[in-house]
Amino acid sequence: MQFIDQARITVRGGRGGDGIAAFRREKYVPAGGPSGGDGGCGAPVVLEADSNLQTLLDFKYKRLFAADDGRRGGPNKCTGASGKDLVIKVPCGTEVRHLRTGILLGDLTTPGERLTVAFGGRGGLGNAHYLSNRNRAPEKFTEGREGEEWPLQLELKLLAEVGIIGLPNAGKSTLIAVLSAARPKIADYPFTTLVPNLGVVRRPSGDGTVFADIPGLIEGAAQGAGLGHDFLRHIERTRLLIHLVDAGSEDPVADLNVVQQELEAYGHGLVDRPRLLVINKQELVTEEDLPRLRQDLEAASGRPVLCISAAMGTNLDQLLAETWAELGV
Repeated sequence: MQFIDQARITVRGGRGGDGIAAFRREKYVPAGGPSGGDGGCGAPVVLEADSNLQTLLDFKYKRLFAADDGRRGGPNKCTGASGKDLVIKVPCGTEVRHLRTGILLGDLTTPGERLTVAFGGRGGLGNAHYLSNRNRAPEKFTEGREGEEWPLQLELKLLAEVGIIGLPNAGKSTLIAVLSAARPKIADYPFTTLVPNLGVVRRPSGDGTVFADIPGLIEGAAQGAGLGHDFLRHIERTRLLIHLVDAGSEDPVADLNVVQQELEAYGHGLVDRPRLLVINKQELVTEEDLPRLRQDLEAASGRPVLCISAAMGTNLDQLLAETWAELGV
């Protein structure tokens, strides 16, 4: 399934039904008077969060969503039927903004949460509304009003408690595959992962925590290099970051600084987010060099460093213990 995390759509509320001009026609009632009914209201457009959706792919091919119009009024003061609400399903974590102004209209994070983005038009009035002492047989009626129409920007931010970040080939996909049932594509070349992957890791209490594997950053991502830093939006909602550094890299300290600079360039408070610094692929470094590498990273980052091997399954229990401690589990 193709992963789409941004979409532009147009929503249009239904048009209100027209009122009508009609008169009561009944035996033995020579002057029945006006009896034109009102038109029904146009239907609104409503967005609803659905936990079964993970992408905005549905909005890639359909851009205009128009709700049903209201029905025209009937005789005998019968009001026309109102249109049925147009409910559009979106993934949990979708932000809705006005396309031109960028104003945030809503943030749908809870399954079943709804947001009305375009109201339908009001129905017109029938001639029964214009009966007065001066005019006993009015023929005036009004037409229904047009519904609202707005251009919208939909932006998906995945709901994950833990985000795994690092340069390409740091072992992020391997780690999430080992810890959870997720099966991302894994290969020995950069940018194997092109979209975020989610995996559920079981807590000691028995329930699950969502981990997100974010595509690798490179130097200059803030200026659009590589995949850019667009996917960093998916860790804005995380409570904890796991920063993986490849032990087999030519300069792990430089790799650490690259990711740090990109987090600062992106902003949104990611630099200040609680973070675990982890050396991955420790089997690529000799036992004599590993302590020195660990000390260099601790000196450069000012935080403790944990050594693991996702492929070999080394020290993963310690990593999870540190994660649960940071999350307060």
